[in-house]
Amino acid sequence: MKKLREQSLIPGIVYGKAKESIAVAVSPKEITTILRSATGENTLFDLDLEGKRRKVILKEYQLEPVKGQILHADFYEVALDRALEVKVHVELQGTPVGVKVQGGILDFVTRELEVECLPADIPEKIVADVTHLEMGKHLRVSELTAPPKVKILTAPDVVVVHVVAPRAEEVPAAAEVVAEAPAAAEPEVIKKGKTAAEGEAAEPKPERPERPERPEKKEKK
Repeated sequence: MKKLREQSLIPGIVYGKAKESIAVAVSPKEITTILRSATGENTLFDLDLEGKRRKVILKEYQLEPVKGQILHADFYEVALDRALEVKVHVELQGTPVGVKVQGGILDFVTRELEVECLPADIPEKIVADVTHLEMGKHLRVSELTAPPKVKILTAPDVVVVHVVAPRAEEVPAAAEVVAEAPAAAEPEVIKKGKTAAEGEAAEPKPERPERPERPEKKEKK
């Protein structure tokens, strides 16, 4: 690995049907160029193996998680007269009625389809016309038209795209204002000498009889 990095190469492996696997070293820049092309991972290209050119397709590759650099690549050697299975991207065409008129949202569910065809007939994409889709309607694989000489292997009942109603934004519940009940009047303490109920006259205290004056004592002579 260290020697390969010094040469700006990465390890890879080439394999095919009924063929032995062969370890190879390839340029990550060239692999990146292939991935960015119109056909992407389904691009057919020649791999030079000891002076012999072999027609291959990029089957799998590993990326470095932080910088996204290619670390390893697997190549599948194909025979131009034998069909192979690959995955092809789905491209949506048009604006659905359910979105444009009815205010719905387009939900793209299945973005790739598995197909079978000869290497030379691998399509760049499969186009799905969604113009007619109304709110609550969907488009299944069975409704798609495959390119000539291409067989779609994905189950026909799989939903590719549908138009759904927008989710209502959750409004936070208003804080319930609980009116404070007026504080209950404290019971009045009936004190001595005061009324027990409002409006009732206070009972007068009985007057104490005045004590008769005592006659002054005369001094004895």
